[in-house]
Amino acid sequence: MAKKSAGLLVYHYFNEVLKVLLVHPGGPFFIKKDAGVWSIPKGEYEDGEDPLTVAKRELEEETGNVVMNDNFIALTPVKIKSGKVISVWAAASYFEQPFISSNLFSMEWPPKSGRQQLFYETDNAAYFTIEEASEKMNTGQLPFLAELVKKLEVKD
Repeated sequence: MAKKSAGLLVYHYFNEVLKVLLVHPGGPFFIKKDAGVWSIPKGEYEDGEDPLTVAKRELEEETGNVVMNDNFIALTPVKIKSGKVISVWAAASYFEQPFISSNLFSMEWPPKSGRQQLFYETDNAAYFTIEEASEKMNTGQLPFLAELVKKLEVKD
């Protein structure tokens, strides 16, 4: 069965410009990488778990922030190259400090050293314009940006 992941695409308008919150993955593989590695805060979940609850939890675990409203916009799930299906909800919110803290994970580092080291799951979070986010984020998640823009368009 394909893995499943759920996340929150937090957005805010700054001087009438739409910006979205993305996180930068922590750990030694991403320390010098920027374009194409940022992500919507998200995490895997198992059958029986509520995906929206998981999405809220993952935002808190990866940024230290909590969305304080219940106005979530469901976006169309996306199946990425690996086969994982990502479910995302958009939420209007603004965090003065988009990155406060993150969970830690353990991995062998350096490879084949036999030493386990702890690394932050994410090491940064920031708001980006849609154009900036399109360059920064993992390409498999780009459909969420397009759908968010479409859903937020104001019709005359």
